[in-house]
Amino acid sequence: MGRNKPKIVVVGSSNMDLVVKSPRIPAVGETVLGEDFIMTPGGKGANQAVAAAKLGAEVYLVARLGQDVFAQQSLSNFEKEGVHTEYIVRTAEAPSGVALITVDRAGDNVIVVAPGANQKLSAQDVQEAQTAIVSSGALVAQLEVPLETVECAARLAHGSGVPFVLNPAPAQRLDTELLAMVDVLTPNETEAEILTGVEVTDEDSARSAACELLERGVKAVILTMGARGFLLSDGRKTEFVPAIKVNAVDATAAGDAFTGALAVGLAQGQALFDAALFANYVAALSVTKMGAQSSMPTRREVESFIKQESDR
Repeated sequence: MGRNKPKIVVVGSSNMDLVVKSPRIPAVGETVLGEDFIMTPGGKGANQAVAAAKLGAEVYLVARLGQDVFAQQSLSNFEKEGVHTEYIVRTAEAPSGVALITVDRAGDNVIVVAPGANQKLSAQDVQEAQTAIVSSGALVAQLEVPLETVECAARLAHGSGVPFVLNPAPAQRLDTELLAMVDVLTPNETEAEILTGVEVTDEDSARSAACELLERGVKAVILTMGARGFLLSDGRKTEFVPAIKVNAVDATAAGDAFTGALAVGLAQGQALFDAALFANYVAALSVTKMGAQSSMPTRREVESFIKQESDR
């Protein structure tokens, strides 16, 4: 990428993912004999930070971890992947966050998160990273940390003209003051429904949900629809882009791969649609491997994949 790396700040969660591969997702009250077990660093914020770093960006993560072995493993992984850790605070008030994940043979998953130290991430923690935020090419946040912390990050980005990308997961109702500061919102179908009340089942309903979000002040919406693709709408044009067909193994962090890659494209100065197309390739590659951060592709892998797809 050369010496002028795009600079990205991610405000968000860091968890340890405990993943079990299963023949299928159990029904309520059912026990299923599982297959492989993987313990790997995760958390939506950390996943997006690692995704961007592996694509060549200079990434700063603002997060909280506990004083435990999971924190040590996460920090070691950030160092290995090239994510800056000076804005990661360790606290004795709560353990590091943990996610319990079951993945079936189709690559679909169910996830339960115990947020732990993530719920201690404060607006003051964000203020400590102000210098990095206002000089970045994009700021990314999610909703696995307190909403007031996200709002503080949004105000800093908005006031400095830094593109603010919000991945509204896990979804909750958001007020118009926050939405008006969002440059790009990246919900999936379920999150879009919670935000708007519109059940997203196809392209038409996705358009309706995106329109509702734009009316609430969001500048652009990219509604991700898993194996179907994504819908992008910015008030001027709306376009549906099919997903790239791959052999899916684990879709756990596909949305995080997409959001992290989107931020890289925006920080490089790409137009939103071009950045989204790039993110589509990154997300497709990520589902071909097990795990969250371990599944994030490198820039070289993505460029090779794009060439391979274009030669078909």
